[in-house]
Amino acid sequence: MGKLKGFMEYRRALPGDREPLERIKDWQEFHEEMPEEKLAEQGARCMDCGTPFCHSGIMLGGMTAGCPIHNLIPEWNDHVYRGFWRDAYERLMKTNNFPEFTGRVCPAPCEGSCVLGIIRPPVTIKNIECSIIEHAFAEGWVEPKEIAVRTGKTVAVVGSGPSGLACADQLNKAGHSVTVFERDDRIGGLLMYGIPNMKLDKQQVVQRRVDLMKEEGVKFVTGAEVGVNYPVDKLLSEYDAVVLCTGATNPRDLNAEGRELDGIHFAMEFLRASTKAVLDGIEPALSAKDKNVIVIGGGDTGTDCVATSLRQGCKSVMQLEIMPKPASFRQDDNPWPEWPKVFKVDYGQEEAAAVQGDDPRRYLMMTKKFIGENGKLTAVEVSKVEWTKHEERYVPSPVAGSEQIIPADLVLLAMGFLGPEPQLLESLGVETDARSNIKANTSSYRTSVDNVFAAGDARRGQSLVVWAINEGRAAARECDRFLMGSTSLP
Repeated sequence: MGKLKGFMEYRRALPGDREPLERIKDWQEFHEEMPEEKLAEQGARCMDCGTPFCHSGIMLGGMTAGCPIHNLIPEWNDHVYRGFWRDAYERLMKTNNFPEFTGRVCPAPCEGSCVLGIIRPPVTIKNIECSIIEHAFAEGWVEPKEIAVRTGKTVAVVGSGPSGLACADQLNKAGHSVTVFERDDRIGGLLMYGIPNMKLDKQQVVQRRVDLMKEEGVKFVTGAEVGVNYPVDKLLSEYDAVVLCTGATNPRDLNAEGRELDGIHFAMEFLRASTKAVLDGIEPALSAKDKNVIVIGGGDTGTDCVATSLRQGCKSVMQLEIMPKPASFRQDDNPWPEWPKVFKVDYGQEEAAAVQGDDPRRYLMMTKKFIGENGKLTAVEVSKVEWTKHEERYVPSPVAGSEQIIPADLVLLAMGFLGPEPQLLESLGVETDARSNIKANTSSYRTSVDNVFAAGDARRGQSLVVWAINEGRAAARECDRFLMGSTSLP
């Protein structure tokens, strides 16, 4: 695959980004495009490695290694190198319903497991993937496909995030009549309101795909919260099968003194308000403008909060992380092909550094209490922590004398999620596991209720968009088997 010795001739290269001080003035995507000849060079770097771990999609050391949807990466890299863009597009769509999403927001575990990465910087798989699908849209190759035969079976998909959309897309291709229920006012779930517009454009990218699915026959119902304004009994009686793709939307809270003060919010509340304001052309219901912002949590959601705060015109922004700063290169206990736990500067930190002069992250920091006046947040007391081993586990402990008080008008809690919200599951009578996720195995994806299936974060817990697509596809396959006795879905 690729060019013989191409990995020796060409260096890893990515398209440029708009300058941080310029891009924070708007909500447009910040990545620029790469010319086709340069993309061909990057495709040429893909080695004839014999065993391409890039599409393995396994868990190693508790982390994803390789592509969970098993993209045929070496094949479409080779097609891009040779200029066979239509072939590259067709290979890509064999495994991925939405490469325009993963090509933008996936952290690219495929690149972490690239064989070339053992000795040199890995192949730019994510950028090539995004370029292929955008090239296909530009050329008019992405068209609604007519469904030749309808089965007469009806399926309800609850939730329109990546797992719900993937599930609906596959079931529709199998000929079933699919209705997707979304409690929000727009389709997309996490893709629409959980990821800021500068990372994933809602109209040009998300809505474009939703419109395509509509043309292919998928029905979407917004403002429909099953178990609240759409009865559970009606859902179960009107559809032959139901697939729960509600996501893991129950946020992890911080039980600290002063938590009740006005000015402390969950990250998703903040991000949703921001994106809705951008799309509706209104002022956000929750804004960081002219405020000292502290983001608690060091993951992608925390980064999105940093970038969003800057665009809203915050006075300052700081990101607190309880974990230590990662090393700049792989450690001995983090060998290839595991996901590399190394230090990186994401777009939000780059923007904050351009505005404030340094990286906004502060490592090994614990929030001890929130301070306020007249019910409003004014500051946060923090301390440094050290990690010590206690009964086979490492736990954080505050360092005596390291306390400090940091002014704050807005605190955003970006500490992950505990699982799906329980109300719908309780009303359906669906069993949950020890982690409060929906109980359903990966052989059938069926819940404790006979004709109800589950997929995505609601079943496996908080994870990646690409895992959600994997789960949606798999649940669709098993739902099709349940309805028809056999299945031809991959």
